[in-house]
Parts: sequence; structure tokens; C-alpha cells
Amino acid sequence: MPSSPRPNGTADVPTCKAQIRMDSISDSLTSYAESLTFQDLPPEVVHQAKRLWVDTLGCAIGGLSSEPARMARDLARGVTSDRPATILGSGRQTTPDLAAFANGVAIRYMDYNDTYTGSELGHPSDHLAAILAAGEVARASGKDAIVATVLAYELFCRLCDAVIVRDRGFDYATLGTVSSVLATAKLLDLPSEQMTQALNLAVAPNIALFQTRVGDVSMWKGCAFANVSRNALFAAMLASRGLTGPSPIFEGRGGFFRAIVGGEFTLDPFGGNGNAFKVMESSMKRYPLGHLSQTVVEAAMQVRSQVPHLDEIASVEVQTLQAAIDIMAGDSQKWHPTNRETADHSMPYSTAVALMHGAVEERHFGDEYLGNSALLDLVQKVRVSVSEEANRRWPEAMLSIVTVTTTSGDTYSAEVPFHRGHWKNPMSDREVEEKFHSLTDGHLTSDQSAALLDKLWSLEGVQDIGEVVRMVQVDDGKDA
Repeated sequence: MPSSPRPNGTADVPTCKAQIRMDSISDSLTSYAESLTFQDLPPEVVHQAKRLWVDTLGCAIGGLSSEPARMARDLARGVTSDRPATILGSGRQTTPDLAAFANGVAIRYMDYNDTYTGSELGHPSDHLAAILAAGEVARASGKDAIVATVLAYELFCRLCDAVIVRDRGFDYATLGTVSSVLATAKLLDLPSEQMTQALNLAVAPNIALFQTRVGDVSMWKGCAFANVSRNALFAAMLASRGLTGPSPIFEGRGGFFRAIVGGEFTLDPFGGNGNAFKVMESSMKRYPLGHLSQTVVEAAMQVRSQVPHLDEIASVEVQTLQAAIDIMAGDSQKWHPTNRETADHSMPYSTAVALMHGAVEERHFGDEYLGNSALLDLVQKVRVSVSEEANRRWPEAMLSIVTVTTTSGDTYSAEVPFHRGHWKNPMSDREVEEKFHSLTDGHLTSDQSAALLDKLWSLEGVQDIGEVVRMVQVDDGKDA
């Protein structure tokens, strides 16, 4: 689908009608990946990339204590390499692919990292796991890491604009395979032919299923894109040794077009040369839960301030877009969540938490709340329906309307189209830092946090990106 009018990384950019024909997609993708340089990036794009690094590493540090992140670190620390990468938190070293996996699980676990919404939607900051590992191995600079970040966002978001893979049963991580491996290959400085082979080797064997995010959601939800990062490193390392992969990977009769998408599609022109950069259109989260419930929670908070007595709530009506319902309220488990993964992807649960507690924080996904009878009773009062106005305004806006009816028949309502952190209602740099500190407090000392923030805000001056990874060490006594 064509991109909707959005702010971008260049001033007064004219709309470009040209599109890239997908019969040569591999060449187009690799050519763009090879050609993008730091000099191509406007100052506002560089700054946005640094904001996203601050946000993403904050999320990673906050997710380090999670059970899946511990499992991933435990697995990774048992493997050594003569060309290692560092595991966030423990400071231990392992193979680059397992470091990418372990770090990716930490980044994603809390469901607090940024989101892009096009025809498909996903979390482009997931790519930083692969960028960190590949960059450290290659001794890449901060500028190199920024370029790889902008590249990954550009490729991933353009693909999200062009196709919907979940309708055919595939997860957004399938699209991330393309962007992750090319960002990785660029950091490893693979020549053109090896970059193409890395793309072939990553795409063919790594197709993810949408079942990851629906029903009774499992721990794998926070691991799916981390696995993409692992596979990207593995594919790039194989290609660097001369291994070849299936081709043509997109237009072949058994390729991506036919198997995943069901036909050809077009991509809008990539960022640079007067075109907008997609990194400017990614939205940060205000709450640690699925992106499609962010505006619902803000609307619920506004309604809460209007209702005189919360114990008199008789019903709660949520109106929002169909895509949000499909993922966040499309099955019975969302009204009876039994684990954190299902709860943070449950619109009824997060709405009820916002109304009852006036906040939605990490603690609200613990067993104390998941088993709270009063909270669960309120969850059962939530009904979710489609708003045609929300559908019409998607994906530019994410309109949600929450209406509470009391036992006396009074109604209170609020609507929110852009949550705080949405690219049309962005957080300030100060708010990004406040979120970072909220996530790192209790994990890093104040001196560690300050030093890491200083390094990230001056990332373009860092000579070795490995310095950043090695600064994130948490002594919790469980990774020895």
C-alpha cells in the first residue's frame, strides 16, 4: 500500500510516485544496504536513532531478570568462540549468534520496545540485538551502528508497508529476517555477492508463525525475533565462508512471493536522496504491554478520572480497530490470562488494570494481580467492538474509545488517537531518559546509568560499539 503522509527526516520532501519493481528485489535490497552511509543521514535521523538506542537498551536492562532472558543467557554462556560477542548483563562472551539471541530476548521480553505500524506491524528495535553482536565482532564504530540501525528500520518498515503476512498465518518476524541479515552483513562488511547469499540463507529456512502472538501466549513471544537475530548472524557467517543459498529467494516458484505473500508487491523508494527515512515513524511505548493497547490504556486512564466511584462500574466498552482486536482481544484467553505473556497482549486485562489501579506497570503482570478476583471480575465486564472510524484512520492513527457505564446508568467516555510516544505525539528526550531510568534502577548503579546514557547520546563518537555492550553488566549473583 502507498505510505500515508508522515513527518520525515528531511525538510519539505516531495512525494515520490516511483516504486521499486520486486522482480529484482534482492538486487534492490542489497544495493541499498551497500550504498547507505552516515553522510546520507540528516541530523534529525541520527538523533532519532540515538533516542531509540536509549529506549531499547533501557528495555533490555529491564528485561534481564526475566525467566526467558535467564534461560537464554544460561544457554549462551556454555558456548565459546574464537570470535566472540558479549552477553548483556553478565558480560560473558559466547558465539555472535547466541549473544544476539540472548540479548534479543532481554530487549523484547517486557513488550516495552518501540513499534512500527504499516499494513503489517512489528518492533523494529528488535534488530538491535543483531546489530550489537555483529558490530562488536566487526569492531564497528558508533557511526556504523547508527547506519545499520537506520538501514534495518528502513527495510523492515518498507516491507511492513507493502504486505500483510499475518493473514496467511505468518509472524512479522518473517519480514525481520530480511532486514536483520542485511544490517548484519553490512556491519560484517560482506562483499555484494556474499551479502546476497546471506539474504538467501536467512530467508529460506526461517519462516515464523503468527500463532506466536495469539491464543494462550507463551514465553516464545519474546523470543521469536531474537531467533531472527540469531539466524541473521548465522546466515551472514556462513555466507562469509562462501556458502550459497537458494535463489531467486523472492520471485522463484518456491520463493517468498508465492509461499509467504501469495503474489508480487512493490516497495516505496528507500530513505535518502530526498525520500523520508522510516526510523522517524517508529513509536515508543508508554506502558509495558502490546502496542495496540497503548491508546486503550490512555483512554481508560482518562475515564477513570471522571468516574466518581470505581466500584459502581457496570460495564466497559472498548471501541478500536479490527487489527487490535484480532491480536489483543480475538480469543477467550484474553479474558482469562494466566501468564504475563498473555496478559500483556490482553486488551480486556490491561483496560481493567488501568481502571482499577490508575497505572499499568510491570508489577501488574505478576501472579498477585493475575489471580486477583476483583480485578478479574472487572475484566469480565469489558467488551470490545470494532470502530469503523478507527479502521479508517489506521495505520496513521490508532484510535481507541473507552466508555464506562455505572450501575446508576451514567456513562463516561474518552478517546485517544495517538498515545504518548506515538510518532505523532512523541516523547521528549527527557521523557525517554525518565523511562530509561525507570527500567535501569535496581539493575545499574546511578554512575553506570549516567555513563551509559552519556555514551548513547554521543554514539556517533564511539570508536568501538563493543564498548556499549560491555558497559551493561548487572551483578545479581545468578549469572556467575
